[in-house]
Amino acid sequence: MSEIELRGKLIVFEGLDFTGKSTQVRILAERLRARGLPVVTTREPGGTPIGEEVRRLLLSRQSTDLLPLSELLLLITCRAQVYSQVIKPGLADGAVVVSSRYRLSSLAYQGYGRGLDLELIRRLNDAATEGRRPDITFLLDLPAELALSRRKGEGDRIEGEDLEFYRRVRQGYLELTRGDRTVVAIDGRRSVQEIASEVAARLGL
Repeated sequence: MSEIELRGKLIVFEGLDFTGKSTQVRILAERLRARGLPVVTTREPGGTPIGEEVRRLLLSRQSTDLLPLSELLLLITCRAQVYSQVIKPGLADGAVVVSSRYRLSSLAYQGYGRGLDLELIRRLNDAATEGRRPDITFLLDLPAELALSRRKGEGDRIEGEDLEFYRRVRQGYLELTRGDRTVVAIDGRRSVQEIASEVAARLGL
């Protein structure tokens, strides 16, 4: 993928919590801007004023009685907002849009992790994003045990889930992306700079 082809492309970082997605979004954005490319960065849940409000509710440890379906629908609300207000306009303007999490997260977390119907999640994803999929996804893969060993304190409501939950989510990521040529799996045990260098190489930077 050459630099010119990156304009108007959607690049997503996925993976378990504690795998360094936000750090890689920042490093890649800096590298792209240094090449003179317009860049928009965002995150899920969040990325818009409404999304950030919903994020606080979703991740609050006080939201103990939030149902799995309610959790999914709140996340879809965030996704619809950020797609309409940030991602779609950014792509239309020819920017490289780089996001921490997108559609795949709901399939892995709410599908495999919470046990919700995958087809329901796919339909909601399509409705929220007008069917727009990432041009490339970097999956930062890390065994659940190692991911949780990076947790500091109790974490937020979702970060506080147990090992078995994270094992299911990781299994989901691996099964959902197997054979998908738009997904690049990267060993999350590597250093921040090693991961960033592989991302850059894959993008022709």
